[in-house]
Amino acid sequence: MRVKIINQSNNPLPAYATSGAAGMDIHAFLSEPITIEPFERQLIPTGLYIELPEGFEAQIRMRSSWALKRGLILPNAPATIDADYRGHIQVILANISKEVQTIMPGDRIAQMVIAKYEKVAWEAVEVLGDTERGIGGFGSTG
Repeated sequence: MRVKIINQSNNPLPAYATSGAAGMDIHAFLSEPITIEPFERQLIPTGLYIELPEGFEAQIRMRSSWALKRGLILPNAPATIDADYRGHIQVILANISKEVQTIMPGDRIAQMVIAKYEKVAWEAVEVLGDTERGIGGFGSTG
């Protein structure tokens, strides 16, 4: 699938790091480093604008190495970029570590996954069908 993209930065376009990768690395578009204090959030620009076909979304996810090694997370993960959005893609990073974290210009800050979705038409009913699990919630399967 071909997707239109505007890249206002000097960073590479989103790219798959390996042939089996589902997510493409996206980079910080910064003129200078940004620090994120413990338990603080920052909006990090990417310089990217995309035009997805109808029926697709871009999901923004955290890089696992940054979550583990640096304590950086996306508080709204996965974030959704809708097919009709044409604005600047920015990433919300939250620091859940005890140390100040610095984001450098060009850092790979997140991954973007392009996914197909289905729309639903609700059918209001009085009773739902039975299943083996039924209404069992958290921890009900072991």
